[in-house]
Amino acid sequence: MKLKRLTVLTATIFFLLPAFSYESSTAINSTSLTDTAGETYDTTGGAVTFAFQYKEGDSYRILSTVNEDVYVNQVYDHTAQIVNRVSCEVSSIDETGAMHSGTFMTSESATGASGAHFEYGEDYTSTFHRSTNGTYTITDEFFMPTVRDVPSFPDHAVAPGESWTADGSEAHDLRAYFGMEKPYIVPFTATYTYLGTVTQDDKKLHVFTVSYSLSFYTPTTGSWYLDYTDNPARMMGYSNQMIYWDAEKGAIDHYRENFRIIMETVYGNVFEFRGNAHAEVTEFTRTNTEENVDSVQKQIDEMGIDNVTVKQGEKGLTLSVEDIKFAPDSAELLPSELEKLKLIAEILQAFPDNDILVSGHTALAGTEKVRQRLSEERAQAVADYLIQLGVKDQYHIFTQGFGATRPIASNSTAAGKAKNRRVEITIMDK
Repeated sequence: MKLKRLTVLTATIFFLLPAFSYESSTAINSTSLTDTAGETYDTTGGAVTFAFQYKEGDSYRILSTVNEDVYVNQVYDHTAQIVNRVSCEVSSIDETGAMHSGTFMTSESATGASGAHFEYGEDYTSTFHRSTNGTYTITDEFFMPTVRDVPSFPDHAVAPGESWTADGSEAHDLRAYFGMEKPYIVPFTATYTYLGTVTQDDKKLHVFTVSYSLSFYTPTTGSWYLDYTDNPARMMGYSNQMIYWDAEKGAIDHYRENFRIIMETVYGNVFEFRGNAHAEVTEFTRTNTEENVDSVQKQIDEMGIDNVTVKQGEKGLTLSVEDIKFAPDSAELLPSELEKLKLIAEILQAFPDNDILVSGHTALAGTEKVRQRLSEERAQAVADYLIQLGVKDQYHIFTQGFGATRPIASNSTAAGKAKNRRVEITIMDK
């Protein structure tokens, strides 16, 4: 359920630290999530057959938040909050399951005017088949998703209190840190226990736990570079999850997790990740249609909002706010722009199930470094104000800056520069 758990590592860390010997016999004790759930489960419903349900064209989004502490050679290094965003579409179905096409994004928190905000990270695409019982078929060219075959269901009905086991794996992307061109696969066997049902938000949800331990030694490859340079030698740890299942939809509604992962390298360096995660799985409305372009543009015109155009963007329906005015060389929005954003917020609130991406752009003035910084800060300023207005919370709105790298007009005229000095607000489809 975690995406790119190891992205918090920095590339230099592995080559600057002295070797450290970690006792491989160190106990890694897990904490059961049921100890702190505080829930009462209805066990009177009898046995249930769990299975994923797919329909061609269905779209879903998974948004998970990971809070973790990172230790290097048993010394605390830093704490990170990471948001993983997945958007998938069921592209085709067959007798055993369905093909899925997905976009995966991971971002780490930064601090803005309203607290934590999340800059849109790098996109990863993946195509995979998932059966109705949850098992994946995926080639090694794809690094996502990280945790595979969880949950996996038996072919028979399961009664409250009953358990089952199923194999799964974690696929880690170590290209940036170790030059590994394929996913680093760590197998495990997970134990599942069906607890019963609870009612949340007027929905009846089936609850089951998933627990697995990791203890994996990297096989030798015969390659001197991979076997004797400072590459991963062993992966240890555990994951405990509570999954809330919507049987009517045949899909996960949400889940919670705690985990502890330890990676030891050939040279004895040890990297440890301790934390917890929670995630929501939602359907979302496709906004990026010609009909919505016309409808939203009509709203903007009727509201008298100047210098705002609507278009079909790469990631969704995009509102381009051109000639947006800030205090000189700063990210402080002028009062006139705050009023404009209040009106735009009314439009955005009509799409409650879609995340928002705010992109900043500048005209061609100043240095490249200054332009990039200013575009990021101005995108953040707009995002912070939209959060303040209640459009989204900070976990459902992302920012990015492009400097002057994506002009829409010539920078040789004042009018062209005004158009390029813009913020684009995208109602995200993917």
